[in-house]
Amino acid sequence: MLSELERHNLQQDVFFVGYLSPEMLCAHYIHALAFVFPSLNEGFGMPVVEAMSLGTPVITSNLSSLPEVAGGAALLVDPTDIDDISRTMERIFYDPDIRAVLVQKGYRQAKKFSWGKTARDYLSLLEKGVS
Repeated sequence: MLSELERHNLQQDVFFVGYLSPEMLCAHYIHALAFVFPSLNEGFGMPVVEAMSLGTPVITSNLSSLPEVAGGAALLVDPTDIDDISRTMERIFYDPDIRAVLVQKGYRQAKKFSWGKTARDYLSLLEKGVS
């Protein structure tokens, strides 16, 4: 990956931050123009919900659990298609209206997920005898 950045003279434009404390992660989400998460395989996709809950527009993969987690509140891309990802990032960059729509939809979508709701749903399943 570093060689690709060097080949395109982009090494000054990309930062690999490594582990971030929860406070720093929150700050990155809040100050981002968009959260781009073109994952190939996710069990759930918590980063998508985190970004949405903080008002960050999301671009994510059209694979795995991510379309369901995004629930129509994100722009979906083919994670193997660099041109698709690039076009979608440009769309977010140049269109403040789509950003605003995604922020509002994202807030609503993120509210559907919480640890309290998860615990209640799981308890309800246990009470019904389903595991």
